[in-house]
Amino acid sequence: MKKNKIPKSEIWSLKRIKKLTREDGLKMKTVYEYTMNALVDCTASRNADRVALRIYGEENSEITYAQMKSMKDSIGLSLLEQGFVHGDKIAIMGESCPTWLVAYFGITSIGCVAVPILPDFSSKETCSILEHSGAKGVVINVKHFEKVVPFVKNNPSFLVRMEDLFHIPNPISAQMETKEQFLSAPGRDITRRKIDKKALALLQEHRCKEEDLASLIYTSGTTGNSKGVMLSHKNLVWNADISTDIYVNFKPGDHVLSILPLSHVYEFTTGQTLELMCGTEITYLGKAPAPSILLPALKKVRPVILMTVPLLMEKVYKSSVRPVLQDNVKLKRWLKFGMTRRIISRIIGRKLKVTFGGKLKFFGIGGAPLDREVEQFLADAKFPYAIGYGLTETAPLIAGGQPNKHYVGMIGKLVEHVDVKLDNKDPETGVGEILVKGPNVMQGYYDNPKLNAECFTEDGYFRTGDLGFLDNQNRLAIKGRTKTMILGSGGENIYPEVIEAVINNQDFVTESLVVPEDGGLIALVKIDIDSFAQKMALNVNDAKEEAMKYVSKIREDVNKELSAFSRISAAELQEEPFQRTPTQKIKRFLYSRISNDASTEKK
Repeated sequence: MKKNKIPKSEIWSLKRIKKLTREDGLKMKTVYEYTMNALVDCTASRNADRVALRIYGEENSEITYAQMKSMKDSIGLSLLEQGFVHGDKIAIMGESCPTWLVAYFGITSIGCVAVPILPDFSSKETCSILEHSGAKGVVINVKHFEKVVPFVKNNPSFLVRMEDLFHIPNPISAQMETKEQFLSAPGRDITRRKIDKKALALLQEHRCKEEDLASLIYTSGTTGNSKGVMLSHKNLVWNADISTDIYVNFKPGDHVLSILPLSHVYEFTTGQTLELMCGTEITYLGKAPAPSILLPALKKVRPVILMTVPLLMEKVYKSSVRPVLQDNVKLKRWLKFGMTRRIISRIIGRKLKVTFGGKLKFFGIGGAPLDREVEQFLADAKFPYAIGYGLTETAPLIAGGQPNKHYVGMIGKLVEHVDVKLDNKDPETGVGEILVKGPNVMQGYYDNPKLNAECFTEDGYFRTGDLGFLDNQNRLAIKGRTKTMILGSGGENIYPEVIEAVINNQDFVTESLVVPEDGGLIALVKIDIDSFAQKMALNVNDAKEEAMKYVSKIREDVNKELSAFSRISAAELQEEPFQRTPTQKIKRFLYSRISNDASTEKK
C-alpha cells in the first residue's frame, strides 16, 4: 500500500488540538471544531494509511482513513454539482456498512442534512418519513429499494445505490420498480470526483458549521408516531469527543466489531464517531448478529471494543451461564457466599471473554435497562462491561460507567458539561424526572412546535421522561419512565420495569410486561416453551398447558419479593412474541388494558 505523505502542518495531532481554546469554555480533544468535516479531516491526518472501515468476510471492502476523507470530499462535490444547497435533506437507508458512513460524511460535509432511516421501517413508514422531512434524495441499498419506489417516482433526480455509491440518474431512476432493476442499473460513481484547487475552494465555501443540522432522526416511538429529532454537528461530535479519554483508552488500530444499526444514534456516536476519532479499525458484521454468524466473527476479528444492547448479553447469560450456576448442585451451594460466588463467576467470566475473542476491553451496553441479575454476574466476573444512558434527543450520552469501576444498579457519572437535575423529586426515595441541559441536547423536534413546548422547561432543560436519582458521588441510576409509571390505589408510584425485572429472573422466562387493569396489575409472561418442554419431558402442546400453571406459580413467587402495592393480581401466558419498535423496545401501548391510559409509554 502506497503511503500517504501529509505535510506536518496539515496533521492535526492531539497535542496541537489540545492547545486550541474556545469562547464557550469547552475543551476539544481530537478535533479542531465540532463538525463532521473536522472529525474526518483530523483523524485522517493522524491515521491516513490505517484501515478505518471494512465488512467481515468481504475481500477488498477495506477503506483507509485517507480514502474515507477523499470519498467524503468527492461526495460533497458531487452534491454541489447536482445543485444541493445548505439545509437540503438526503435520506440514508440500509444495513450498517462502510458506504453508509461515507455517504453520511459526504452529505453533512457541505451543510446538507442526513436523514438516517432504520432498515426495519415498513414502506409506509419510510415514505411517510421521506415526505415529512422534505427529503430531496435517498441513498439506499438494494435490499430495501422497493420501499422507496413511490418516493423515487416523484423525486427521481437523486437516487444513490449504497453498495457502490453510484448515482442512478433520471429517467432511469423513475422507471425502476424492482430490486433487480436497481441492482443492475447503470450510474455514476459519486466517490471519484477530481479534487483540484477549484473544487477545494468550492468545498471550503460550503463547509458545514457546528450549529448546522447534521442528522434528522425519526424515532420509532412506541405509539407508532415518529418524531424527527434535530441533532447538530456540535451535538454529535462534541458528545463523542468529550468521551474519548474518559471511559477507556482506545488506541489507533484497536479492532471494533459493529453489530448495531448505524441509523441508531447510540451506535453512530458511541460505536462509530468516538472510535474513528481514536483511529480504530471498525469491522461491520454485515448480517443480523445470530450466534452462527456472530461467534465466528468474534473469533476472527477479536474485538477490543463491542457496543451492544442488553438483549445480547441477557441471552448469553440465560442460555450459557445460568444453567451452569443453577443446575450444578455442588456449585449452587457455594453461590450463597459472596467470596466464592465471585471466584466462580470469574472463572466463567474468563471463558466468556474467550468466546468474545479474548481481547475485549470495552463491552458497552446501552439502549435499554440491563437485567440486575445479569449485571451482578458481570460485575462479579470482572467482565469489562460498561453501561451508558442517554436518548436520541441527547446525541445520546448523558451518563456512563467504566469497565473497571462497577456499581451494580447505577449507570455511572454524568458526562462533563452535561447539567442534570431531577424534577418533582420524591422526598423519601429521591427519585425524580431527569432533566438535561448541555451541548448534546437536540435543537428540537422537526416541524413540531407543540411537542417542543411540552418537552422543554422554561429555563431550557429537556424533559427526558425517565425517572432516576443521583447519589452523593453524582452517579445516576434509572428507575423507570414517567409515562409507564402506574399510580396505585393508595397513591403509590409503581414502576412496572422493577416488577418485570423480578419476573424475568424466574426460570424459563424470556420477557414480561406489567400493565394496569381494574385497579390491579396484570403480568404478561413469555416463556421459553422449548426449554420448558425439554425440562419437563413433555411435548410442546402439553407444555403450553403446564406453562399456564407455571405462570400462576411465578406470580406467587414474585409477589413474595415485592411490596404490597406492587404485587401482581394476575399473570397470563404470552404465547406470541411482544411486538417491538425497530429499536427493540416493546410497544407497551398495544398491551394496555385500560382506555386512555395515562401510564402508557409515549416515547
